[in-house]
Amino acid sequence: MTTAVLSGLAAGAEELSVWPASTARLPHGGLTVGGVSLAEIADRFDTPVYVLDEGEVRARCRTYRAAFPDADVLYAAKAFLSRAMARWVAEEGLGLDVCSAGELELAVTAGFPADRIVLHGNAKSPRDIATALRLGVGRIVIDSLSEIARLAAAVGPGGRQKVMLRIVPGISAGAHEKIRTGTDGQKFGLSLTDGSAQHAVPRILGRPELELTGLHCHIGSQINDVKPYVSALRRLVGLMARIRDAHGVVLPELDMGGGHGIAYRPGEPSLDLTALARRLRAELGASCSAAGLPVPRLAVEPGRAVAGPAGVAVYRVLAVKRTAGRVFVAVDGGMSDNPRPALYGVRYAPRLIGRRPAADPCTATVVGRHCEAGDVLAAEVQLPGDVRPGDLLAVPAAGAYHLSMASGYNLVGRPPLVAVDGGTARLLVRRETLDDLRSREVGD
Repeated sequence: MTTAVLSGLAAGAEELSVWPASTARLPHGGLTVGGVSLAEIADRFDTPVYVLDEGEVRARCRTYRAAFPDADVLYAAKAFLSRAMARWVAEEGLGLDVCSAGELELAVTAGFPADRIVLHGNAKSPRDIATALRLGVGRIVIDSLSEIARLAAAVGPGGRQKVMLRIVPGISAGAHEKIRTGTDGQKFGLSLTDGSAQHAVPRILGRPELELTGLHCHIGSQINDVKPYVSALRRLVGLMARIRDAHGVVLPELDMGGGHGIAYRPGEPSLDLTALARRLRAELGASCSAAGLPVPRLAVEPGRAVAGPAGVAVYRVLAVKRTAGRVFVAVDGGMSDNPRPALYGVRYAPRLIGRRPAADPCTATVVGRHCEAGDVLAAEVQLPGDVRPGDLLAVPAAGAYHLSMASGYNLVGRPPLVAVDGGTARLLVRRETLDDLRSREVGD
C-alpha cells in the first residue's frame, strides 16, 4: 500500500477509536453499531435517540473483572441505569452502587441481588434509608456525622446494618472543579484534615445497630492518571492503621470509588485500567505490610468507563446558519438530553452519518434547540461543508450521564434508548411523550 493509503487507514481507525468496538463503516457513508445501521435506527425510532451497544457494556464489565479478579467491582448506577442494564451488570458478576431509593428499587425489581448493592449519598432521605433497610442492601456509605445516629435509629434495636465511612483524603483529581470530590471544602464525606473522619469512627463503633466494615473514598470523575488513586489509597491505609491502634478494630474492606476517565474525542487520554489495577494492588500490599495490617478486600466503582463508550446519540439537523464568519448546525436535541457541555465544558466529536459528503470539511458549532445561548453540544468541530437540514449527526461516547441527566426543559420530552446486539435493535426506554408530561398536571 502507498503511504497515503496507509495514512488514510490510520486516520480512519483513529476517528473510530472512541466508538463502540462493534462500529463498522457502510459503503454509502453510514455506520453500524452492534450490526445495526444508525440511520435505520433513526428512521425506525425517530431522533434524538440514544443507542447502547450491549456487547460493549458486557465486554467492559469483563475487562474490569479480569483486571480486578480479587476485588469487588461495583457499577455506578448514576451513569446510566435501566432494567436491562441492571441485568447485564448482574450477569457479568458486578455489584452495584446506587444513590437513591429510585435507583435501588429499579435494580432490585429487575432482579439485582440487594446484598450486592451499596447505597451512597451525601444527603440520604428517610425514604432512601428506609428502602435500603427494607430491601437489605449490602452496605450503606455514611457521609456525615449526623447520619450516624439517624441511620442507627432507622435500623432499630436488635438490627444490624453493615456500613462504610466515606473519607475525604485531600486529593485533587478530576477533569473539572465541579466533579472533584477528594478535596476539603466540598459537600461529600468526612475530612482527614479537620479530624471529622477520625471523630466519626468511635461514634459508629459505639452503635450496636451499625457494623463498620471499611472505608470508602471517591476522589473525583473523569480522572486519567493513576497517581491520585495511589496517593488516596496510601492515606486511607494510614487511617485504617490508626483505627486499629486507637480502637483495636481491623477493617476488612477498602472501596476506592470510581471516576475512571474515558476519551470523548479521538486522541484524548483515558485511564489505563491495567496500570490502575497493578498499582493499587502493589500499593495496598506495601502499605498494609508497612503498617502491619492484613490486606483488606478492595472495591472499585466504575460507571462512565462501563457505559460511556458503549453509547451513541443520534440527532437530525434542523437548520444550518452561516453568520459572522461562523457556521451553526442546529439539531433536534440539546441540553435537555445532554447537559454536560453546559455543566462541565465537555467536548464531543459528532460525525455525519447516512450519506457521503460532497464538500471539504468546515469548522462548525453544533447547537441544540433550546432557548439558551449555552445550549451548545459541540463547539468548533469539523463537519462537511455541505451539511444541511435533514442530515443525521451521531455523537460517540454518549452512554453515561446523558439519559440519566436528561431533563424536561422546554417540554420536548426525553429521547428513547435503543439497545443493539448481534444485528438486532430493541427498545429499552421509550420516548417521553407530551401525554406523559401532561399526565403530571393535576391542578388548574
